[in-house]
Amino acid sequence: MAAPLAWSQASVEVNPSAPTAVRAGATLSEVVVSGSRSERNLEDVPASIDVLSGEALDPARVQDIRDLARELPNVSVKRAAQRFSAVQPGGTGRDGNAGFNVRGLEGNRVLLTVDGIRVPRELASGVFGSAVFGRDYYDMGLIERVEIVHGAHSALYGSDGLAGMVAMYTTEPARLIKPGQTFGGRVGLTQDSEDDTRAVGATLAGSASDTVQWLGSVQAGRSRALDNQGSNRSQSADRTAPNPQEDRKLSALGKVVISPGAGQKHTLTLEHVDKASDVEGYTGRTTAMGFQTLDLDGTTDMTRTRASWDGRFKLGAPWADELRATLGYQTSESQEVTHEERLALATHARSSRTRDVTYSEDLWQGVLQAEKTSALNANWSANTVYGLDVSVAELDNLITGTQPPAYEQYPLKRFPPTRETTTALFVQSEFASERWSLIPALRYDRFELKPQASELYPLEAASLSDSAVSPKLGVVFRAAPTWSVFGNVAAGFRAPSPLQLNNYFENPFGNYRSIPNPDLKPETSRTVELGTRATAGALNWEAAVFSGRYKDFIEDLVQVSGTGRPGDPTQFQAVNRGQVRLSGFEIKGKLALGKHTDLRLGYGQTRGTDTETDRPLNSVNPAKFVLGVDQKLGAWTVGALLTHVARKSKKHIDFSANANQFATPSFTTLDLRTAWQLRPGLKLSAALRNLTDRTYWEWTNVRGIAANSPVLDSYTAPGRNLAVALVADF
Repeated sequence: MAAPLAWSQASVEVNPSAPTAVRAGATLSEVVVSGSRSERNLEDVPASIDVLSGEALDPARVQDIRDLARELPNVSVKRAAQRFSAVQPGGTGRDGNAGFNVRGLEGNRVLLTVDGIRVPRELASGVFGSAVFGRDYYDMGLIERVEIVHGAHSALYGSDGLAGMVAMYTTEPARLIKPGQTFGGRVGLTQDSEDDTRAVGATLAGSASDTVQWLGSVQAGRSRALDNQGSNRSQSADRTAPNPQEDRKLSALGKVVISPGAGQKHTLTLEHVDKASDVEGYTGRTTAMGFQTLDLDGTTDMTRTRASWDGRFKLGAPWADELRATLGYQTSESQEVTHEERLALATHARSSRTRDVTYSEDLWQGVLQAEKTSALNANWSANTVYGLDVSVAELDNLITGTQPPAYEQYPLKRFPPTRETTTALFVQSEFASERWSLIPALRYDRFELKPQASELYPLEAASLSDSAVSPKLGVVFRAAPTWSVFGNVAAGFRAPSPLQLNNYFENPFGNYRSIPNPDLKPETSRTVELGTRATAGALNWEAAVFSGRYKDFIEDLVQVSGTGRPGDPTQFQAVNRGQVRLSGFEIKGKLALGKHTDLRLGYGQTRGTDTETDRPLNSVNPAKFVLGVDQKLGAWTVGALLTHVARKSKKHIDFSANANQFATPSFTTLDLRTAWQLRPGLKLSAALRNLTDRTYWEWTNVRGIAANSPVLDSYTAPGRNLAVALVADF
């Protein structure tokens, strides 16, 4: 079989219940979980998956989710500059590392999980003023492996798997306990000039007995604003240098793994992530509508706390070889506060106003999953994974503050407290022979959005219940021991959010308002992917082409009625209207130039079109090419990475919202990195990024900004910067 292609290799236990044909050669294979809900060799999953572990997660190279996407084709993370006003729409950059873009789609259209538990969703809407909530509820110091699945994945995981999935897995005690020992750990120090990060982390693990292992980890850090190439440091809207910013994080992870025998394993996990930020908004010191802003400050606080149990049972029953049960509770809250001091130009009276916006999610999630392997005949075997997936989420929001706009009163809610309940049945069968694997999958989801009455929400809220059937068919053909072809046809969907269902905003003086839409339908996708993996001597490579159609895209705040005259206000709703087509290809490979030298490359390109309007899809990023080399020199490893990103061609930009949209030019950067094994268990690593100090813009961070904007430089990427990490394992 073809060896797997991934940016890093890690030793992961292969599921012993996998079909014999699938297990062949497993000792050389990267193993993934997200592709089939159970451990499988990467080359036997009929989809493109990036696996990041080991050296690829070295803290000098990866400190946050934005770093994860640096070398990956058709994957990016948005990180816009922090420029915002007091309460008016335009929370640019306040969502930080907003979330993942996979093959041109982003936000809640990409499913994110940690140890199988769903990460809170993005909340972005102009009705929250300058507040906007991203999805960076992670601390990479707690993560040991990341799997990024390209393409629709709803057949196994349900809603939000429209474009792909990012699955993260926290550190296991067994990774830190060396053979023959009962105690181990890791301590790390990191510093990065890109945002002046100073971080420290300590993880301890031990074996309390033959059946009990434990782990405890604490990660803490401080940083400042992400650097750029702007040079104007005035305390005004003309400023292009970053606003002064202070970030803090404190995260903890606790695990107990109990293996009482008889094939049982129980993992109890407690995880807490807390991130806070203070921004001095010099760029918000403007004069408008008769007022001069003298001072503008913004604070952000994001917390996520999870408690979960994962139980595995070896049964050997006619209906299942193994049973897995997962139960998790997660509570999360994001709060963004804006404070403004201003001067009335007519009267010279000083006043202050604040806006405090909070978004919260409380989630219960339970999964019961069975797996059965059986021999069909001498040449074919079958492995079936099936189960029940239930989740109940309570979603809420609150806006308070002082000196609200004249047309509304605090406190208020933009959508009512809402309970979202999803119940799903799923099944996937894998029929495998020595040369073929046929993998059909099917999932049925029933979801309900049920709002609760609130005196802070004045409208009659709409309820919504609907269902979705998500089929998928995957095929792997092993044409030769070192060459395989794979393909899949899949469906995906995403349920509407409570804000889209019951968006509320009203300005009686302006004669406009937003209203609920009980007729919203889920967004859906139909995608096809065809790829190949092969090993030819020292070359290991993978290529894939893909195409997809997406319909019923939900567009927020679309005018549906009214003239805006007194007695006939203009009314806005979230509506289903988009019909989108995306297509592209990816290629990645690894060539061993010698015993200690590796050459790696990757290239990805996507094109997207709104087929109703025949306009390009602006969430699609330009093509990216990466070429890296790593050389081992005794205790040293040195490497270089060349990244080239194509220009954003005007024919691939939708100018309907901004006729003068800035089209980013192409750019090429060179990064250097090294690692020195000072002694066994002690490693010093460093990464020097953008060696030539190139000034450039990333499309995902600058889209929507005019080409003649006087502050265009504030959206530039960081210049030359250095990250250093010292890690001790014991």
